[in-house]
Amino acid sequence: MAYPPLQASTTFDVPAFDAVTVARRAESLSEPARPSVIGTTITRKERVQTQVVATIDRAVIEDLPDGTETIVNCARLNDVRYLNKFFEAVNAALPKGGTFAGCVETSEQRKRAVLASRPAWLARPMYAAEFFFTRALPKLKLTQRLYFALTKGRNRAFSKAEVLGRLVSCGFEIVEHYEGEDGLFHFVVRKERTPVFDDSPSYGPVFKMKRVGRGGEPVYVYKLRTMHPYSEYLQAYLYATNNLDASGKFKDDFRITTWGRTFRKLWIDELPMLLNWLRGDLQLVGVRPISEHYLSLYPDDLAERRCRHKPGLVPPFYADLPNGFEEVLDSEAAYLEAYERAPVRTNLRYFGRAMYNIFVKRARSQ
Repeated sequence: MAYPPLQASTTFDVPAFDAVTVARRAESLSEPARPSVIGTTITRKERVQTQVVATIDRAVIEDLPDGTETIVNCARLNDVRYLNKFFEAVNAALPKGGTFAGCVETSEQRKRAVLASRPAWLARPMYAAEFFFTRALPKLKLTQRLYFALTKGRNRAFSKAEVLGRLVSCGFEIVEHYEGEDGLFHFVVRKERTPVFDDSPSYGPVFKMKRVGRGGEPVYVYKLRTMHPYSEYLQAYLYATNNLDASGKFKDDFRITTWGRTFRKLWIDELPMLLNWLRGDLQLVGVRPISEHYLSLYPDDLAERRCRHKPGLVPPFYADLPNGFEEVLDSEAAYLEAYERAPVRTNLRYFGRAMYNIFVKRARSQ
């Protein structure tokens, strides 16, 4: 649907304000017409203020007037140098329940545009170079400084999962997201809490996942990256919108990268967990180390029983090959019951069955 373009410095009443509608109307601003600072103030009869801006400068956000309850930013967030700091400034400018709408060109959209713009023999090498420069260089510690010195943080590539994950980490809940008529990815989020201020988010190719260990204590498990950065913050959102598949994992999980699916099928992503085993964080066979959110889906008695024992490198899933979340729960309950009676014999039996399923029956991770 086409919306009448918003004019800079326009003020009008929206008796029944809808942040999605305003975001989509703001989408119709052409790039040259977008002001660099506050462009439009929308007020309701109840005096709720909506500020429409087009800025990559968080100082502009910090200078918004008190009483602002909705912020619509028309500028592409690809040009924001410190994206989380920008989101934190938006969070601070809004009351709880306040709304923020923005847009970004995602890496998925950029890939489609590059591949569609030229013949395949030329487009694929061009995209490979684009991928290396805008997605690999800023994530590697050895090349981060060089990348930001050259680009000043402009025209960065963010995946859909990374943008949404960053927003959730900065205290927002997702209301809606969609691809706009302008070819950008648009989102509408609502302030739910203060930001997490994560000093060490999962960003590089090898990262640590916070999982629940024995006694409910956190254990940090090493893995090769198969998901986009900040994906861990989207677990609750994925569960609410996608539910679980037959393996007990999320259906249609857009957080997983293309190469990540291959890594998972071949178990490559779990190789760094051998370090956890050598350090004594994990035992060889045991229940899979899972997140606090995933553990919250378990019945209380099974969750409590799980926390009595150290997680394992080889889970009972690959011995039993359960089909569906309820069967996953039954599989883990049966393993824990047998393990508590005869730990050594149980682990030997489960390890043998798991290896048979993996190497003979070709069972694969999801």
